[in-house]
Amino acid sequence: MTFENLKLIEPLLRALTTEGYTTPTPIQAQAIPVLLERKDLLGCAQTGTGKTAAFALPILQNLHEDELYVKGPEGIKALVLTPTRELAIQIGDSFAAYGRHLRLTHTVIFGGVSQHTQTKALRDGVDILIATPGRLLDLMNQKFVKLDNLKMFVLDEADRMLDMGFIHDVKKVIARIPAKRQTLFFSATMPPEIAKLANTILTNPVKVEVTPVSSTANTIQQSVYFVDKKDKRKLLNHILQDRTIGTALVFTRTKHGADRVARHLNESGIRAEAIHGDKSQGARQRALINFKARKTRILVATDIAARGIDIDELTHVINFELPNVPETYVHRIGRTGRAGASGVSLSFCDEEEKEYLQDIHKLIAKTIPVVEDHPYPLQRDGMPKIVPATQPADRQRQGNRSQHQGGNRSQRQGGNRQGDNRRHQQPKPPVTNNTSADVEGNTPTEGNGQLRNEGNSRNGRRRGRNRNRNRQSQGQVQGQDQSQEQQAQARPQGQQQNNPPRQPRPPRQEQRSPRQEQRNAPRKESRNDDGFEKLDWGEDLKWGSERLDID
Repeated sequence: MTFENLKLIEPLLRALTTEGYTTPTPIQAQAIPVLLERKDLLGCAQTGTGKTAAFALPILQNLHEDELYVKGPEGIKALVLTPTRELAIQIGDSFAAYGRHLRLTHTVIFGGVSQHTQTKALRDGVDILIATPGRLLDLMNQKFVKLDNLKMFVLDEADRMLDMGFIHDVKKVIARIPAKRQTLFFSATMPPEIAKLANTILTNPVKVEVTPVSSTANTIQQSVYFVDKKDKRKLLNHILQDRTIGTALVFTRTKHGADRVARHLNESGIRAEAIHGDKSQGARQRALINFKARKTRILVATDIAARGIDIDELTHVINFELPNVPETYVHRIGRTGRAGASGVSLSFCDEEEKEYLQDIHKLIAKTIPVVEDHPYPLQRDGMPKIVPATQPADRQRQGNRSQHQGGNRSQRQGGNRQGDNRRHQQPKPPVTNNTSADVEGNTPTEGNGQLRNEGNSRNGRRRGRNRNRNRQSQGQVQGQDQSQEQQAQARPQGQQQNNPPRQPRPPRQEQRSPRQEQRNAPRKESRNDDGFEKLDWGEDLKWGSERLDID
């Protein structure tokens, strides 16, 4: 089949010959006859199938045959709504190329630039308007755009409108255009929300589906590399060392990620530029021009910014990061292998992106081949062991040391101390005469009476002596010199000094003064005639008079 068989007018055929097109694509062969009959159309076609010409050629021919050349703001007869500025510019270029031999005019409006030039073109009058939703609503509110005489409405990339959050703006535009019109609805995928919108705005549409929904073109050779996230840039450098890769489009999920990848490639000697929504319109246009002119070898882009990239000779698409929406994968790789040409799609997948890859496999109904022979494979084993938060790190280290060194320290050093974690404990102070508490550092317990003097308590000394004797009988050490302990810890393992066992300290014999002997002596008790205890105060008064200096 040729374009002549589609009953296109001579000016359009001449323009197609100039562009080098002789045979229509499947979507063009099915859609053009339906649109020339002024019927609504529901088209399911992926990017790169030639759907722009499928609706641009019928629009130009229908408007030319109507001979409705009403000029001024009310002269807009066809509206094409697109999600991105780049795609709007691409569609505008297609109308300019196909309608070069017709007297129809068109203009493109989008945000991010001054509206002065756009409003001037609207005042002069246009027949075909290509616009993005935000700028269109803005100029409609300013009365620069009137759609009262609209005859044809095209909603392109409807699924992308939904993903970008433009669906509410689209509904506002639809509410302000005439109900009697011809509507063309194109979408690469057909999720439930898009199917519901299509049923709302289409009237008895003819459905054109050139390929199965959510499928990829057979002319694209797909492969996936499993790689750690930290090694993705190195793998990208390794792949781009192949000089047979001319120009390549690299996709990232975020704007900052695109800037980082482009900066890394430039530092590695590979000419690259980034394109995303934060770039000015002038910077984005310059990047596209340099890429098409092959001044820039690698173009790093986000999904939204890449929608308007139309390069017939693009051979490679690299998914530096897999998309979290599987339909986006179909859009990405559709940038290559266009119009029957062959293309290559390479995808990097780290551990966190394996779920995304599974969703892509389900969507395209096939498994992408895995490239295992590369220098940066995904490390599945050998990951560092993570100590649970509930187990202290020092306790984990002690357990490992016990296993490697063969048990307790007493067996290794030949001492009488048990091989526990004693050296990690706080050293206990030695027993002295001036302690009122027990040797373990505990607070004194209540006995027959409260301790009146911290340094001279009989009960405290007696408890200390008894506890010390018990521990000596068990062969335990009740104190350890702190300086010797620090020196032992400072020595390397395996070089500990074999200290002889410490001998138990002999019992201490106290020397008492005559006053203490007298006080500790049992008191003689006598009672008077009334039965009360009779006390001898003479000696006490004697000592009291000495203390108080009483004559």
